[in-house]
Amino acid sequence: MNLLPDLACEVGAVRACGSLGLSRSTVHRKRHPKAPHATRREPPLKLSESERSAVLDELMSPRFVDRAPHQVYATLLDEGRYLCSIRTMYRLLDAEHAVGERRHQRPAVVHARPELVTTGPNQLWSWDITKLKTSVKWSYLYLYVVMDVYSRYVVGWLLSSRENAGLARELVEKCALREGVAKGQVTLHADRGAPMRSKTLAELLVDLGIEASFSRPRQSNDNPFSEALFKTTKYAPTFPSYFCSLDHGRQVLGPFFQHYNEHHRHTGIGLMTPSAVHQGRAPAITEARQAILNTAFEQTPNRFKNRRPSPPIVPEQVFINRPLDQSASTGNKAH
Repeated sequence: MNLLPDLACEVGAVRACGSLGLSRSTVHRKRHPKAPHATRREPPLKLSESERSAVLDELMSPRFVDRAPHQVYATLLDEGRYLCSIRTMYRLLDAEHAVGERRHQRPAVVHARPELVTTGPNQLWSWDITKLKTSVKWSYLYLYVVMDVYSRYVVGWLLSSRENAGLARELVEKCALREGVAKGQVTLHADRGAPMRSKTLAELLVDLGIEASFSRPRQSNDNPFSEALFKTTKYAPTFPSYFCSLDHGRQVLGPFFQHYNEHHRHTGIGLMTPSAVHQGRAPAITEARQAILNTAFEQTPNRFKNRRPSPPIVPEQVFINRPLDQSASTGNKAH
């Protein structure tokens, strides 16, 4: 720095700073230091501490705690009192971080984000209830469906004219007995509806050794597989716009779920049927499909641009909310 003035006179400040490895702005600040800021003068009309306390006490009082400052201002004026302007009330509240809500609030409950993974059938089930329209206005049928998340197989379903915890218990119990699940084998995921959170169902799950999992409140994405199944059901070409009775509903839904399990090729499971994946027939089907593609490739490789084709495969893992660290590392969406 001591050599800079002499060198700057000979070659200029820019070249001198470049030669010495100095920043021009740093040199400029050292040669021309800023004058210290003057002390800010206290506003002569500023409220005193006692006046500030009086205004805040009035705003925080039970009488005015849920009213806006302009309402408080007008009420006090009508009572023959003036404390300060409306803008000053807002400034005082802003300094106390109390502009939005001054009442004591119950702290929000933070629900854990469910993160579930399954690598095979009968490890993770998802269930839900949806309403179906009837021919009578404001009258509905209630469809209960339990599905296996890995295979998308509909493990069981029930149609009723009411939403009831006892019916949910009956359905889950029948599904567990039919599938022969052992204690600690299955996790049952659902949203937070009344039948899902009922004591009746909770006692059954404890007896069967099934772990319960629940979505976060108002988060439909936490139960995506049941929601997707209901959309597939209601958008089916043969699905009626309304049902005339319970018998009508069962006549429609029975064949539909039979077709869905046995014949519907699901894109999420390698274009397999849910039944094939659920019963473990997927590897053999994939092998047979590969053999057919190999034959087609050998006959006309130019149609495949000399790249051997492969059939879609069943994913090894299926997630409900893939862990955030894993999503960031893979850069893929959960299945």
